[in-house]
Amino acid sequence: MFDKILIANRGEIAGRVIRSCRNLNIRTVAVYSEADSRLPCVEQADETAFIGPAPAVESYLVKERIIQAAREHGCQAVHPGYGFLSENPEFARMVNDQGLVFIGPPPEAMTLLGDKVASKALASKAGIPVVPAHPEPLRDVDHALDVAQDMGYPLLLKPAAGGGGRGMRVVTTAQELRSAFTACQDEAAKGFGDDRIFLERFISRPRHIEFQIMADQQGKVIHLGERECSVQRRYQKVLEESPSLALSESLRREMGDKACELARASGYVNAGTVEFILDQDGNYFFLEMNTRLQVEHPVTEMVTGLDLMELQFRVAAGEPLPLAQEDVLVRGWAIEARICAEDPFRDFFPTTGIVTRYAVPGGVGIRVDDGIAAGTMVTIHYDSLLAKIIAHGQNREEARQRLVRALNGYHIEGLTTNVDFVNAVADHPAFAAGELSTEFIPENFEGGRSRQAPDKAKVDFMIMAATLIFHNRQALVRQSLSPMSPLVGTKRTRFQSMQYMVKVEDEVCRVQLENRPEGRQ
Repeated sequence: MFDKILIANRGEIAGRVIRSCRNLNIRTVAVYSEADSRLPCVEQADETAFIGPAPAVESYLVKERIIQAAREHGCQAVHPGYGFLSENPEFARMVNDQGLVFIGPPPEAMTLLGDKVASKALASKAGIPVVPAHPEPLRDVDHALDVAQDMGYPLLLKPAAGGGGRGMRVVTTAQELRSAFTACQDEAAKGFGDDRIFLERFISRPRHIEFQIMADQQGKVIHLGERECSVQRRYQKVLEESPSLALSESLRREMGDKACELARASGYVNAGTVEFILDQDGNYFFLEMNTRLQVEHPVTEMVTGLDLMELQFRVAAGEPLPLAQEDVLVRGWAIEARICAEDPFRDFFPTTGIVTRYAVPGGVGIRVDDGIAAGTMVTIHYDSLLAKIIAHGQNREEARQRLVRALNGYHIEGLTTNVDFVNAVADHPAFAAGELSTEFIPENFEGGRSRQAPDKAKVDFMIMAATLIFHNRQALVRQSLSPMSPLVGTKRTRFQSMQYMVKVEDEVCRVQLENRPEGRQ
């Protein structure tokens, strides 16, 4: 096992790496930019390395600077986290060439699977169903129009490199294709340094199902079950869960076996995610493979009881996987909500500011993975993800209810976030019923608000509850100012009065939350 590793990332995922390293007695080096000197992960790491100005292109994306920091601090390995350089085969190759271990797949597998055209060809060769698509990247707009005419609309424009939904466009007419082509190409070039794009058949209202795989250097490949990530906005995941209501045991086994076959065919090692879409008739198609640990990996950890990061370290150190496929057991249900610095009522526009107050929920079955604290500056330079709230229960409904309560107890001040929005999604009747597809949010929400009309009786009750709390506080203030008030007495008397007020408010809030029309108000 390694003695010391460098974390080539920041925020929530850097803190996640540090926690697993502590369990394995591995020392950590956290890199940071000018904007991140006070991040919790910087304080939590054993050592730190400054890597440059705030913009990622001048710090977290400078391969040479990160590798130099790893060498100067005597590290044996580099963990890339997700985002930034995590799926960059050149960076992985440079790390290996310097005698360091890249905690991830081989550069060759990353190159093959990171290219959407090449990965689909490999999947098709391995007998895995793929979405009908044009096999070659599009040369220009005219070429795209010719291909689209042969394939028929609707179609999906997708970058050949990268992921996360960036650069993707649904087109239903030749005019839409003409206007979207350049925008898609420009976004792909800016986001991934590769402007190749291709066309594939657009499947309406699918479910997004992905399988977590793990492969060791001895050739063993297993999967750790599926995650459903159908609740998305603009191809960005909002809530994820494991397992999925959509899969029967036989279909789960078949799709899991196919995911492992793809990993074997590509010579894959370490953690990865094979993504599928499931149409309304129950047919599945290979979508892409993410050659890294996913943001939503905690839901898999919650239902399997495994530490995926620890498995990553052991595999990267050359150890064989300590379990076989039949040893993987899924217990209960887990749902994750992503908390982001964005304004749902302004088309999810990213927000910035200083976190002035911060408190996280607790309780049975609740896990919080975050990268912020009171005093953290949230800037324009990086991804908007602040934290992930994960709830586990014996079944889906118990996990969902625990998630809603946890989101109600999650407190962040200083900037606008999507916490109320994700709570409204988790509390929506359609989500509770498991009626999911990638169109869930546009079908059920508009302008950040539910399309479902609130129950007037519940709204009236909430108004009365808020009024009661207000007058309760006013009464306490008046009482504390009166010369005859018992609050002027001993500290114990004042404390008891405060306790009484808090109890009253807690009871009112409890009933209020049980009767809210959607999420926290």
